[in-house]
Amino acid sequence: STQNTLLISEIRDGIVIMNDGSFRAVIMAKSINFDLMSPGEQESVEYAYQGFLNSLTFPVQILVRSQKIDIAPYIEKLDKIRTEHDNMLLAMLMEDYVNFMVTISEQSNIMDKKFYVVVPYYSSLSTQRAVEASKSLLTSIFGKKEQIVTINENDLNTAKTELRNRVQSILAGLMQCGVQGLPLDSEELIELYYDAYNPDTAIRQPLKNFDDLTAPIVTKGEGFAPQEH
Repeated sequence: STQNTLLISEIRDGIVIMNDGSFRAVIMAKSINFDLMSPGEQESVEYAYQGFLNSLTFPVQILVRSQKIDIAPYIEKLDKIRTEHDNMLLAMLMEDYVNFMVTISEQSNIMDKKFYVVVPYYSSLSTQRAVEASKSLLTSIFGKKEQIVTINENDLNTAKTELRNRVQSILAGLMQCGVQGLPLDSEELIELYYDAYNPDTAIRQPLKNFDDLTAPIVTKGEGFAPQEH
């Protein structure tokens, strides 16, 4: 199936479990307006960022993701408010603004840019699977089979602890640069990967209520790890 081509095996407790047995945590970072800073402030941010990178003892991935925004619901909301407004002057001004937004959306794509820091953790299982994958490269390309990842309780708890420490270290380093960060939970991770793998569909059909999902986007993995509640 299509899911067999994905690199993700499971998302649990705010952690992404990959097919090779490794783990990922994702931090969403808030951008800062570097150009509006004074030369002294810019230099301070640069030194803080340099110190943050030098303090890392593990690899990280910095992802900048641009996504098209569908402003049709926003325009419909404004148009409804305009028709229900009693003040004719404000209604006319809102009509001009709605027409302006419609023109902008037709002539160009309105994009939203978000920033993420991906924090990995590799266990002994992931290292073993990487060696096996390198030995069977042709098989993995032309005859890829469904992979079942078995994570025991000790490995999962170790990964949670290590990723929690790494995330806290990155959040502290980003704060020194004036950048606020927030680790994504399971539902936010599902929405992030859904948007990444379905960019066109996600614009028209964003995920809202995760309890109503019928498609097997995320399946429970095989293993002995305890589950909450």
